[in-house]
Amino acid sequence: MSSTPRPVGVLGGTFDPIHYGHLRPALEVLELLALAEVRFVPCRIPAHRETPSVTAEQRLELVRLATAGQPGFVADDRELRRPGPSYMVDTLSSLRQELGDGAPLCLIVGGDAFRELHTWRRWQELTDLAHLVVMQRPGASPALPPALEAFVAPRVAREAAALLQQPAGLVRFQAITQLAISATQIRQLLARGQSVRYLLPEAVLAHIHDRALYRPSVAPPVATS
Repeated sequence: MSSTPRPVGVLGGTFDPIHYGHLRPALEVLELLALAEVRFVPCRIPAHRETPSVTAEQRLELVRLATAGQPGFVADDRELRRPGPSYMVDTLSSLRQELGDGAPLCLIVGGDAFRELHTWRRWQELTDLAHLVVMQRPGASPALPPALEAFVAPRVAREAAALLQQPAGLVRFQAITQLAISATQIRQLLARGQSVRYLLPEAVLAHIHDRALYRPSVAPPVATS
């Protein structure tokens, strides 16, 4: 008798740049839900924000450096191989084709992103393809938009083991350690020439410096008469 495979987690984003605020919660989800792996999927062209100044290929390389050496962490380049804006429904469809219909698949999202889920492209199809794992602070239960509340209510998985019993369709609210680190903060510090050490892995920091990514903007010289 074949056993059900462990779920595969998917964590998408711009990762501009990737930092410990992405990595630590992902590691906790990997362990708490006994996932087979977490795939970090940098988007090529974000659908809900401006295109980053750093290229998708550069952001992918930072993800590869950040995840190297951590068992269960995988850098996934599928959105870079697809033209046009990056939509998660397309990414999950691609993964579902690879994994087959019976393998559990978990889309991992932060609480803030989840509250905007109803603005995503074909958002109601996401649970046809995967479970949703919503990362949040312990004890947090933020209000959801009415449309999203009605969608979530019949799908809540109160036990993590439920994610193993079907390939998709459930919503799991998972308490994790939330680090108050943002990519925006890191970019601003780098632009001012300030240190971002201890906010992201040393290998990522070294690559940012070596490639002069997010470098301070230099004002043009003032013309003199």
